[in-house]
Amino acid sequence: MVPDRLLGAHDISTSDEMEELGRAIGSELAAGDLIVLTGPLGAGKTTLTRGIAEGMGVRGPVQSPTFVIARTHPSLTGGAPLVHADAYRLGDAAELEDLDIDLDGSVVIVEWGRGAVDAIADSWWDIEIERPVGEAGDAPEDLDLDAPRRLVITRVG
Repeated sequence: MVPDRLLGAHDISTSDEMEELGRAIGSELAAGDLIVLTGPLGAGKTTLTRGIAEGMGVRGPVQSPTFVIARTHPSLTGGAPLVHADAYRLGDAAELEDLDIDLDGSVVIVEWGRGAVDAIADSWWDIEIERPVGEAGDAPEDLDLDAPRRLVITRVG
């Protein structure tokens, strides 16, 4: 469970800080925890997940699951596995349910899952990541840019 001390807004300056926050979150998670990550392309969702995976002690490497929809990372320490899913390419919430993810026996992270996890869970941790926008209000050209992000963690349900 994400501890109360980590709820609220976090200003993140670098990808290392994003992974560090992820490690802090991951070290507290247990089977049955569900996290929904929301943010534009290049916001740092997978970077945060890499840190969470490291904090949980699961096998890597953690990569974006966009093309495989979901990846399971077994624990190296006897804890719960991490299921890292991406709902971006799913047509609706029913397709997420069709993945038959072990919600009770795993820690589950769903990128782009806002609005989709309602069909499979009553409560979860919502993490929204905002990245800077350019002068014209668009995304920076280099999505890997180590630029400040704002991350907000809330409980839903």
